[in-house]
Amino acid sequence: MAQNSRAVGVDIGGTGIKGGIVDLDEGVLVSDRIKVATPSGARPKDVLAAVQQVLTTLGAADEKLPLGVAFPAIVKNGRTLSAANVAEDWVGFEAEKFFEDGLGRGIHFANDADVAGVAEVRYGAARGRDGLVILTTLGTGIGSAMIHNGMLIPNSELGHLQRARHKRDAEAYAAYSAMERDRLTWKKWAKRLQWYYSHLEFLFSPDLFVVGGGVSKHADEFLPLLSLRTPIVPAVHRNNAGIIGAAALAAD
Repeated sequence: MAQNSRAVGVDIGGTGIKGGIVDLDEGVLVSDRIKVATPSGARPKDVLAAVQQVLTTLGAADEKLPLGVAFPAIVKNGRTLSAANVAEDWVGFEAEKFFEDGLGRGIHFANDADVAGVAEVRYGAARGRDGLVILTTLGTGIGSAMIHNGMLIPNSELGHLQRARHKRDAEAYAAYSAMERDRLTWKKWAKRLQWYYSHLEFLFSPDLFVVGGGVSKHADEFLPLLSLRTPIVPAVHRNNAGIIGAAALAAD
């Protein structure tokens, strides 16, 4: 395999930091998936050290391969404007430059849900689909990616749509964590998802929904319970989507 057909992806989350080397032709990992725990408090210098550990374990600490990093925040011009399950230090932080200086190499830095969307459009459930694709990741919160005719519309944050009746946002009501917290059956959780996806459908008239996150492996338990005009399918890459999408964007 040619060297320029590979790139490294690192996916930083609130509980774990994962990385791998990706075959960009096929959109698959060609290395082990390396995972370390996100340091307690998830402050910048500690997260940087954990990313360095992942790259060293992969044998990818040099500059031979492009490197993409996914992060759970709004990312604009390399700066993190929010912080989800990481330290407040990241809000307004020059994160891309911080990682580039600390790792001694150029990187591509992006929102974690956005890169998962890119992975599904290039290599997964949304490949070859025209129009508007909305990917949502159902986990601790709800991440989202909007892609129109293959072009990413970044930082959509559709998990924070407001549900006025309940005085809280969509992810507090309908994320997978809400199902666990409120001890809901699949059927009762699907009723909450029905509200959420119907609302997205009304606002955006998408051509396809893709549902990611770890719970997508149980898609047959809840997707058939939804009644929508828009096709809705589980993501293909699940927990590797962040790694694959980050690597793909880094190579662009």
